[in-house]
Amino acid sequence: MRLRSTLPALITLLALAGCGLPGTNNAGYIPGDGVPHEITNVADRGDPVDLSGTTLQGKSLDLSSTRGKVTVVNVWGSWCGDCVREAGFLEQAHKQLGAAVPFVGIDVRDSSADNARAYERGHDITYPSIYSPKGTATLAFAAKVSPRTTPATLVLDTQGRVAAIIGGTVPDTLTLVEVVHDVQRMSRSEAAS
Repeated sequence: MRLRSTLPALITLLALAGCGLPGTNNAGYIPGDGVPHEITNVADRGDPVDLSGTTLQGKSLDLSSTRGKVTVVNVWGSWCGDCVREAGFLEQAHKQLGAAVPFVGIDVRDSSADNARAYERGHDITYPSIYSPKGTATLAFAAKVSPRTTPATLVLDTQGRVAAIIGGTVPDTLTLVEVVHDVQRMSRSEAAS
């Protein structure tokens, strides 16, 4: 009889444990919900992102070189299962959108650039990624997304400001392409006014 009276309380406690603010999981990163969040009010986008680094292929890359174009930035790691799930969607979107929309990856917390390059080869990733083994490159986006959120995809407007965020796994190619098109439309409207 005692179990029967505590069962509803136990069920309620378990349900509440699944709610609340997201925290780090056992791998030490914060998973997101994969839902796109567009920042339609330009004043809320903040300043242009200031980020430069060295790619996995040893070349210098500065995000300021993509200004004038809507740009997709994806935070990933070869150790991240959710990153594996979204890799094909990102590459398909990259190919579909073409040179008009630069894609840049940020490889975080990989102990070896060799692991990250193997990941790129294994998933046919053709866009460059900045190598950030300590994850410090993500601090450029700290005002918009937690530096420990992996994966995270940010869409920058033509001025280099964060205009959309997908915290967590990109759900599919179409979703990402539609978010990019929305940011392109917003950028055109802003330029026209």
